[in-house]
Amino acid sequence: MIRKKFIFIEVDKTRINTKFFQQDALTVAQELLGKILIRVFDKGELTQHIITETEAYLGEEDLACHASKGRTTRTEILYHEGGKVYVYLIYGMYWMLNFVTGTENHPQAVLIRSVEKCEGPGRVGKLLQLNKDFYGEDLALSKRIWVENSGITPDFKTTSRIGVDYAGEVWKNKPWRFIMKK
Repeated sequence: MIRKKFIFIEVDKTRINTKFFQQDALTVAQELLGKILIRVFDKGELTQHIITETEAYLGEEDLACHASKGRTTRTEILYHEGGKVYVYLIYGMYWMLNFVTGTENHPQAVLIRSVEKCEGPGRVGKLLQLNKDFYGEDLALSKRIWVENSGITPDFKTTSRIGVDYAGEVWKNKPWRFIMKK
């Protein structure tokens, strides 16, 4: 009789705390890759999605960042401490999911561009059934959306950001898009 010995590796599937999001957007964008995005819907259904692609936006000086236009009603949450949700509507139909990063009054955010089996930030918003009610949601306290550790530290590649030609050559070509390698 052959006995097999199994080794179980316990994965630390704990909620990411506010301190994680208080780092700069470039660091958070890279470190979010491989983490698990949790969404709990109104009827209690829970879904889990591995984050596979992100983009970083770094403050008022970054002409691709919404904060480059200054503090407005739309961008107010970007000026809060990291760990909040920033959603906005594009083309009148897609809610874009961003996580505020950094410290208070230093507006930064990370756009969630893709999760496993769902590519494109508009599709991610649709999959998660986002709407304006998520604006300002605290990721450390929310009962409907948060991020957990997965134990995965993936390899990734960087490219320039997508859809920000309006920001000019310097800002559109920043290699601030991070894609988990398959």
